[in-house]
Amino acid sequence: MNNCLKTIQRYLLPPVCVTCGQEAEGGLDLCRGCLAAMPYLGAACRRCALPLASPGICGGCLKMPPPFEQTFSLFRYTHPIDHLIQQLKFNRRLVNARLLGALMAESLWQQEQRLPDLIVPVPLHRRRLQTRGYNQAVELARPVSKLLGVPIGFGCCHRIRETAVQSDLVAKERRANVKGAFEVSRVMVGKHVAVIDDVMTTGNTVTELAQEMRDEGARIVDIWVCARVP
Repeated sequence: MNNCLKTIQRYLLPPVCVTCGQEAEGGLDLCRGCLAAMPYLGAACRRCALPLASPGICGGCLKMPPPFEQTFSLFRYTHPIDHLIQQLKFNRRLVNARLLGALMAESLWQQEQRLPDLIVPVPLHRRRLQTRGYNQAVELARPVSKLLGVPIGFGCCHRIRETAVQSDLVAKERRANVKGAFEVSRVMVGKHVAVIDDVMTTGNTVTELAQEMRDEGARIVDIWVCARVP
């Protein structure tokens, strides 16, 4: 019955492309042309997803390996992905999370990425969560979890210190801003964990969180983000 209702709904109200407003295709809120024009990341560092001329590991990660094993990013943080993510974060466009999460899951599946035991969205501090009403990382994690069959680790990680908005700070300030900001439970001892977030810029937030997870016994930590800032 639910499938029948969904079919009728799609017929009466066909999905609309979130970028150009034309009729969408393939069960996504995106038309074929806009899907092909998306700014896919391409060659990048396996550890931190920094764009490179050819796949490999960047000099920074060779010199100082991060506490995570690898980073998956689907897009570069440029138009229209930057607009879609900003709408998601600040204008309650949760449909964008459904679309971007589905695209992330499809790419992870096609690349035959090893699946983790647990997906952990980067947490917001409770005050920011109350103000915004939702965590965009959680909303991205929902379709990824559903499509890949990997559970979300709700409640196993908390932001215990309210921090300034990272995008308002320079690189050195960002490192200090997130120091000691997270608390992780022992539920991830021996687990392979994927930390999921919307954007990776300097990587300080996910580095701090991954280090806390490793200190609490996580076996492997990977980073999954929708977009990487080059």
